[in-house]
Amino acid sequence: MSIVEVRNLRKEYPSFQMKDISFSIQKGRITGFIGRNGAGKTTTIKSILNLVHPDSGEVSFFGLPLVGHESEIRKRIGYSSGTVSWYPRKRIRDIVSIVREFYETWDDEAYRRYLALFDLDDNKTPRELSEGMKVKFNLLIALSHGAEILILDEPTSGLDPFSRDELLGVFSELKAHGVAIFFSTHITSDLEKCADDIVYISDGEIVSALPKKDFTKEYSQEGESLEDTILRMERMKQNERMERGVKNA
Repeated sequence: MSIVEVRNLRKEYPSFQMKDISFSIQKGRITGFIGRNGAGKTTTIKSILNLVHPDSGEVSFFGLPLVGHESEIRKRIGYSSGTVSWYPRKRIRDIVSIVREFYETWDDEAYRRYLALFDLDDNKTPRELSEGMKVKFNLLIALSHGAEILILDEPTSGLDPFSRDELLGVFSELKAHGVAIFFSTHITSDLEKCADDIVYISDGEIVSALPKKDFTKEYSQEGESLEDTILRMERMKQNERMERGVKNA
């Protein structure tokens, strides 16, 4: 079941263009959004959340267009940029006591369950948390108000290998409970471990949006890992750009 539909999003900056971005996100599946730094991952994510206003295109969540239903939709989604912007010196439990007032769907039982699952101490302050725990704190807030989809921008970037693996395990557990997860990354091993679907962006364009097994079948050569495949495809794209540059010179 598709719970997010993105159709023909465009955003133009003086030095970068996001061109006709289209893909969907499925309920209860993990979608990895892969691309090199500067490919357009963050711009795309901010555009589908209306944090950046696209020049054209359409976005819908749960069958509702984002335009005209943004407030309703935001109550059903969770977003994290991988950093904590909460009050750094306040205890987690004090922050939560304020945040819960903004959500009619806040579930104290879910809060306690995920607090235990993430091994978080709500007597601590955000400044006392490791980078991995900061990501988990953001997820804790989203899941405690019943988020049906998590949209995460580079959630594993900067984490040590153990924390990354632990977080990917959390993703798999949330998926089993029907939560959809859409996360951007440039770390292909993360996708190999947990992704069901892959959306691959290069130079502001969606190259492919497929289930992982279909992506591998269509693009990988014999014996290639997913990383090998992406690197080869990026080199081909780079060569094409260089050739266009020579022709236009």
